[in-house]
Amino acid sequence: MKPGTRALGIAESTDESSGRCTLCGAVVRADRAVDGFAFATATVGGLDATDAVCALVDRLDREDVRYLLLSGVAPAWFNVLDLPRIAAAADRPVLSVSYEASPGLDSALREQFDGEALRSRLAVYERLPPRRRLRANDETLFVRSVGLDEEVADTEDAARDDVTAGDGAAPRGEAARIVRAFTPVGGRPEPIRVARLAARGARQWEAAERDTPDNDSGGADRHG
Repeated sequence: MKPGTRALGIAESTDESSGRCTLCGAVVRADRAVDGFAFATATVGGLDATDAVCALVDRLDREDVRYLLLSGVAPAWFNVLDLPRIAAAADRPVLSVSYEASPGLDSALREQFDGEALRSRLAVYERLPPRRRLRANDETLFVRSVGLDEEVADTEDAARDDVTAGDGAAPRGEAARIVRAFTPVGGRPEPIRVARLAARGARQWEAAERDTPDNDSGGADRHG
């Protein structure tokens, strides 16, 4: 992959006390140069994270971004991301990366929600592509992808979502190449790592602003 190839990494930092999460989109090149930021918010426990991600993509309006790399699929307490919808809105491939083996979110969703809240989340979750194992720098990642031509073994395990014993077949082809190209060290793709740091900083700044009394009378005069 060329050093100047760009990906948009999207990650969040959640403040449960405020009921909001801060999402950051960071444009990062394959050579690790950072090339732009945008921010949005979503509701903890809501269903608006997909809209927030689409808004980030629109706000950045970067035709030079080749791929979207998302941190997981359930930010802000099960605010499930609709990857096919994001890929269609962005008109480019979307890859979601997570870092731990999982039996899936089905049982957790059923424990936390019922009625229409459960049905709406399950409808989004069940549309997601399967997770597949990927090794990068001796780390194990789990990747879902939309909009890529993948050569995946047609087995029962590969067709299942979040297979407990290994999370499905390993991705071959573009998904593996993209994730590894943007993960030069460690086990977290650089666009996602940068976005996560920026989201955390923005969320902490917002919290500090809320907690600081407004004592800046006459500030305009003091600053010229």
